Amino acid sequence: MTTGIRPRTIVTADPELDDLNSMIRFLLYANEVNVEGLIYASSRFHWRGDGKGTPFFLPDREYDSPQTSWRWKPGERFIHEAVDAYAQVHENLGVHDERYPDPAVLRGLIREGNVEFEGDVSHETPGSQLITEALLDDDPGPVHVQLWAGPATLARALMSIEERYADTPEWEEVHARVSAKTIVTKFASQDGTYDDYIRPHWPDIRVTDIATAAWGYMLRFTLPASWAPLIAPEWLRENVTSLGPLGALYRVWGDGRQMVPGDVTDFFHLAGFTADELRAQGYHVWMDPQPAGSWISEGDTMTYLNLIVPGLRGFEHPSFGGWGGRAELTGDGPDEWAVAKVDDGEGPDSSLTRWFADAQADFAARLRWSVTPSFADAAHAPSLSIHPGVDVAAHPGATVRLTAEASSPDGAEVTLRWWIYEQAGTCAGARLEVADSGLEATVQVPTDATPGQTVHVIVEARNATPDALVAYRRVILTVS
Repeated sequence: MTTGIRPRTIVTADPELDDLNSMIRFLLYANEVNVEGLIYASSRFHWRGDGKGTPFFLPDREYDSPQTSWRWKPGERFIHEAVDAYAQVHENLGVHDERYPDPAVLRGLIREGNVEFEGDVSHETPGSQLITEALLDDDPGPVHVQLWAGPATLARALMSIEERYADTPEWEEVHARVSAKTIVTKFASQDGTYDDYIRPHWPDIRVTDIATAAWGYMLRFTLPASWAPLIAPEWLRENVTSLGPLGALYRVWGDGRQMVPGDVTDFFHLAGFTADELRAQGYHVWMDPQPAGSWISEGDTMTYLNLIVPGLRGFEHPSFGGWGGRAELTGDGPDEWAVAKVDDGEGPDSSLTRWFADAQADFAARLRWSVTPSFADAAHAPSLSIHPGVDVAAHPGATVRLTAEASSPDGAEVTLRWWIYEQAGTCAGARLEVADSGLEATVQVPTDATPGQTVHVIVEARNATPDALVAYRRVILTVS
């Protein structure tokens, strides 16, 4: 799953239990991206307060009277805790890929953002300043800003840029450069600063909303029934929670850990009670309790899934699709996209759930890396390359021959699967034929294809082992 492309990314997160789970998975893929910030942020669901007892209230919230903080544990440090667990296994991870960043580097990237109140942008914070500096630096490459919480810290960063340059001759150029450089992926908005400030002041920033039921608390209602074992207690116990410090930190149903003591909205730490019994204890129960050890949620994982699988190239454009889903324009802005209800032929969310089994297998393999000090004693995805490359020009009516080279570092047999991702391309009617060997394929471009149309060919190299780890390449044929 390794290419030379390592996207720059900054994570903003609040202390929801699924943010912790998403952070654990993210750190296991820190070798695939350039991590440039890990920032505590607020949302409508979590804010710290200013420590001065200042009451805060917005209507239509879970709290029905002014509060001085909301679902924010005193001394909250869940990002630090995840990085501390990563530090304990970093040496093992480095055996399997030397690109895993030093824990000290990751610790040096942790910042506090705008966490005092929901949507508070009244002042700069270390987190907002980190984002500001990244968006203004001389590196022309895009910065992928992940919003697992509310957008307030990003909004404050953009406000600081506007305040610094709005009355200068450089403003038009700076505004265009920052707009082109900033790529935002968010799980809904979670505070009002996106609608109130970011969209009207920075309309050309590319924004993809990944808020869906897939990967979140409602995942069990979107997965194909055959994959239900991948979120069951037995699978999680064998492949996640028993595997070292990172696995032990991962939250599952009935694990006895609560985000904030006394939080009536967090009943996931309890097991063996019915919904009515939990309500009788004062909890606000909004989904049926599950067996102890079951999956809870990783809702924010979708913000980075396309970044960590470079061979699928899903991060290059929202319409391409990948582990993090395929998006379509919303019509709310010139470059605003959403994954919700996108159908890849198997119903809503299928552009996400079609990859779930591969993602879980790879996650489990990396957790095993974290406890395995020998390369030979763990599973690894195959290597895969395509000739003549992954960007190919083709005339209407042309026959394009593609050749794959694949091998497993573990010596396992590798099987290849070729398919056209119809929904990602814009040229209908292309035909794919695979040679008996599986190593070669030809693509017949329709004679009526027009210049600029594309055909997306996905190649999967899969280990013929129980682990079944996969490497991918996406070849994009562009009609010339």
